[in-house]
Amino acid sequence: MKEKARALRKNQTDAEKLLWRHLRNRQLAGRKFRRQHPIGPFVADFVCLECGLIVELDGGQHSVQVEKDEARTKYLESNGFKVVRFWNNQVLGEIEAVLTVIRGMLESDLPSP
Repeated sequence: MKEKARALRKNQTDAEKLLWRHLRNRQLAGRKFRRQHPIGPFVADFVCLECGLIVELDGGQHSVQVEKDEARTKYLESNGFKVVRFWNNQVLGEIEAVLTVIRGMLESDLPSP
């Protein structure tokens, strides 16, 4: 699974590249994200392990593999993760809205002062 993750990191989509520019180096809500990170039998597009949030980006192929994606999400959620999905075109055309949703999910996990 490590080799598959490594290959996916080398061959990112344009949407993955764009989102990664905003998530890397704790730029979003001070949280650390990993990209193309193996979790069980799957590779998560982006994951914040400290708050258990997985961000998945879906291209056109995902419109025909809905059941497969649902099974993947169920597995990840059964292992304590929250999963949020965005279409590639959302990331490419509405990056600020996507970041707002992710930031909201991250901040909802922060303890109250």
